[in-house]
Amino acid sequence: MLGVAFRLLTSQLESIEPVNSSVNALVSISETPNSTQDHGPLKDVTIVVKDNICTSSLPTTCSSAMLSEYTSPFDATAVRLLRDAGAYIVGKANCDEFGMGSLNVNSIHGPVINPHQSPNMFDVPWTQRERRSAGGSSGGSAASVAAGMCDAALGTDTGGSVRLPASYCGVVGLKPSYGLISRWGVVSFADSLDCVGVIGKSVNTVKQVFDVVSVYDEKDPTAASLELREQARSSAESCLSISSSVTQPSSLEGLRIGIPQEYFPLELDSSIIRSLRTVISGLKAMGASMVSVSLPSTQYALSAYYVIASAEASSNLARFDGIQYGLRVPPPPEATHLKPSDVYAISRSAGFGKEVQKRILLGTYALTADAFDNYFLQAQRVRTYIKSDFNNVFRHSSFLFGPHPASPPAAGVDVLLHPSAIRTAPLLDANGTGEEHEPSSLDEYLQDVMTVPASLAGLPALSVPAGLADDGWPVGVSVVGQWGMDELVLRVGRVIEELR
Repeated sequence: MLGVAFRLLTSQLESIEPVNSSVNALVSISETPNSTQDHGPLKDVTIVVKDNICTSSLPTTCSSAMLSEYTSPFDATAVRLLRDAGAYIVGKANCDEFGMGSLNVNSIHGPVINPHQSPNMFDVPWTQRERRSAGGSSGGSAASVAAGMCDAALGTDTGGSVRLPASYCGVVGLKPSYGLISRWGVVSFADSLDCVGVIGKSVNTVKQVFDVVSVYDEKDPTAASLELREQARSSAESCLSISSSVTQPSSLEGLRIGIPQEYFPLELDSSIIRSLRTVISGLKAMGASMVSVSLPSTQYALSAYYVIASAEASSNLARFDGIQYGLRVPPPPEATHLKPSDVYAISRSAGFGKEVQKRILLGTYALTADAFDNYFLQAQRVRTYIKSDFNNVFRHSSFLFGPHPASPPAAGVDVLLHPSAIRTAPLLDANGTGEEHEPSSLDEYLQDVMTVPASLAGLPALSVPAGLADDGWPVGVSVVGQWGMDELVLRVGRVIEELR
């Protein structure tokens, strides 16, 4: 006799197709299982996996023509851990090609449509409602959760690709400390920035999944060692007295929250500032201290990020040449065969989309002898300054990036709080591109301005819904902590969640 959990899972899978036809969040859907695993901490949890994370049971296309026929022979470590814990993988999520984009419009599967609708549109037929971006590059993961197609989703975050979609779709998104979740089995974009992140309806769901996948993996050369994890855990214990339960009201006495001055650019929507102020007022009422802090190198973060990420992408994607890996397009008879690169170019031009080609070209140039010192090395120096800025404001040591500067502990803060995005979800035009999106426009790249600094520093950051803006669309606020302080970030996020 089928159990209740199995019947609920079957019902959920049957309802996915009609929802997905409107949202386009999933690019492949699992078949209904004959049975479900009846043990493990995630036995009743359904999960969607971003299409750049390998799964043996479903294709892994990276939303690219280059890998449109690829199915991995193995599961990524994070996926294997989820299966072992009893989770059921519902399907693979649409994403920007190879994770490159902020609006989820750079996909061979088409754009992801944000499933949220403002309160004044509930009586309007779906086909007549405004179509907005779900954010990128993990837009399919966030939209799947927001549309109720799964309980949680895995995404990847290189410069904000989990937090930005979470903010746009009104769900919770965690980018963990760099190295805590294994990247083995993740198709690389930028190795020094890529993190596997978790998206869920609530902070508790995100934490439940995070606890399962955040274990040391010897197959991942960038994984934080067991010693580092233990040091960070011990350091965080002094801040984990924050409680959040029905019987015991949350108390934030002694918690110092920093508000970075540089995270309020002119482009920031005024209604987002009001939502942030409401959150700040609620946290202060619970005993938290608010401290204005400065991160002066923030203004250079976006430029440094695109140089570093593009350079690493150009190196990582060099393997997709149509001979070793990826789509193979035979050269036409009139094509020259004098050099191997002439043959590669045919397959790479057909397999990669315009955005990926653009970043490969930019990254390749940044690594040339003429540009290396002026671009790539300068970007790395900026990255060092950004890490130092964060170390100068936190009162806890960063075990990953060297000693904490000599300053009194009381002078620092425990976490930072800032808006997750400069605006609500942008409109999509009839072609499925961003609002007033032109090939030469820089608007799409500016969406990451709030999220990139934490990525460059490898810090944990959590986007939590903070109500609706004046246009009726979700607003997110981000909590950022010192490296390894993921548990503290989640605790503060849970308190913010309870303020709504």
